[in-house]
Amino acid sequence: MLSLQSVSDTRWLDQVDRGLDDVLIDHAHCEKKAAGVAMNLLFSYVDHVPLARAMTEIVNEELEHFQQVLDLLERRGIPFRKLSPSSYGQRLHELIRREEPARAIDRLLVAGLIEARSCERFSLLADHVADTDLREFYRSLFESEARHHSTYVRLACDFAAEEVVRERLHGLAAAEAAIIARGDEVPRMHS
Repeated sequence: MLSLQSVSDTRWLDQVDRGLDDVLIDHAHCEKKAAGVAMNLLFSYVDHVPLARAMTEIVNEELEHFQQVLDLLERRGIPFRKLSPSSYGQRLHELIRREEPARAIDRLLVAGLIEARSCERFSLLADHVADTDLREFYRSLFESEARHHSTYVRLACDFAAEEVVRERLHGLAAAEAAIIARGDEVPRMHS
């Protein structure tokens, strides 16, 4: 369902245990970035009405999630602040081809893979953290992240034949698995 070719290593949960506050702050930044990606796609492909409608919904949902994470941080007394991001998103975006329509396909598929990994990570967090409120919060996000993943993949199929898109998705998912296996030193949602 999620097009991922790997599961997160226990190394990540060890990072969560050592730096949950930073993971929560990074989560807020990820929601903000996800809204920005959807907005950029909306501006880039404004003449594609189904994409424009879908991106409008995703922008609204991601901003709602951003607000929810900010509220969660405030309830926990964790100040929201700038953090250096993991290298995950940058590494994935480097794989995006430059020419259209390949660029549109890759932008959508990379966004979809990021949503899929977030979905997987939210599920892991919901099963791992001891805090009941956090467990419920991460379970509540799972469905929308999975839906966003499916939406991005479906929209990519508007730019090329489904078998072409699926083949590219498979290649990008393999690269994503290698990137996530490499990880980062700092505790982040995608480290």
